[in-house]
Amino acid sequence: MSQASDPAELSAAPQREAAVPAALRRAQAEFGRHLAAERGLSRHTVRAYLGDVRSLVEHAGAGGITEPGELDVAVLRSWLGRQRALGQARASLARRGAAARTFTAFLHARGWLARDPGPLLGMPRPHRTLPDVLRQDEMTAVLEAAMADARAQAATASGQPGLPAVALRDAAVMELLYATGIRVSELCGLDVNDVDHERRCIRVLGKGSKERTVPMGLPADRALDRWQQAGRPALVTGTSGHALFLGARGGRLDPRTARRVVHRRLGAVLGGPDTGPHGLRHTAATHLLEGGADLRSVQEILGHSSLATTQIYTHVSIERLRSSYQQAHPRA
Repeated sequence: MSQASDPAELSAAPQREAAVPAALRRAQAEFGRHLAAERGLSRHTVRAYLGDVRSLVEHAGAGGITEPGELDVAVLRSWLGRQRALGQARASLARRGAAARTFTAFLHARGWLARDPGPLLGMPRPHRTLPDVLRQDEMTAVLEAAMADARAQAATASGQPGLPAVALRDAAVMELLYATGIRVSELCGLDVNDVDHERRCIRVLGKGSKERTVPMGLPADRALDRWQQAGRPALVTGTSGHALFLGARGGRLDPRTARRVVHRRLGAVLGGPDTGPHGLRHTAATHLLEGGADLRSVQEILGHSSLATTQIYTHVSIERLRSSYQQAHPRA
């Protein structure tokens, strides 16, 4: 986590906090507990929401607001106008507006606001950008290279069992992320008993603590089996617990380490996109649709709560189809 290096900035932080009226601070704290305990959101999501709401209550306090019940649409609009004047991007403004609406809906439900001003808050839609994806031949090359490295490590790393174990882990991580399209946080949260080799599927705990079952192909199943049989036992320690994927020191694999693994593997593709685990998720979804999977099935596999979120992948496939058409058709 980055820290401010300017002493003036460091001293200003507690002053800003002190400037927020106590009633607004209490409402903010209750909102955080609601997100974590009642809605079951991840720590990262809760932190993002609270960062936006903290900015809102600081703005409200500076404008003379002392109670949650005094928040109205004019305060919300002036806050977002201030954010826009500071140069916030459309996507950031949309996210902050969503956080504000969630906050005011919470206040209204708890009786702290007589009327919820959130629905009156108009928001610019963020620009939708098409995600970067790898071609199927590029993805095949990435996975084959990962497995080749694992075999090479096993053949040369005499007396250093940790090196081939990590190589087997990395190959299994790449295969499973591509095979299932799961999020990197979901991958790192997997336990050994979440893998069903007989049915070739995994049990995933996704956003909002929603559980789903995701199928995987034979290559991913084999890579997982090799990791569990020959790799994981070499790294297991007393702190490993039931974690499926382990770090080099035996603890549960950290998402940051998994991201580095993916970035390194995908970065080796000549001419490929500069992407990471989320790009691998995009790639899996795109290849599923290109292979004929229906949108509802892809939605279920990815764990999207809304079909609209999944629909962006249809645009990706159309763009790739158009590109292929223009390259191949004599009168394109």
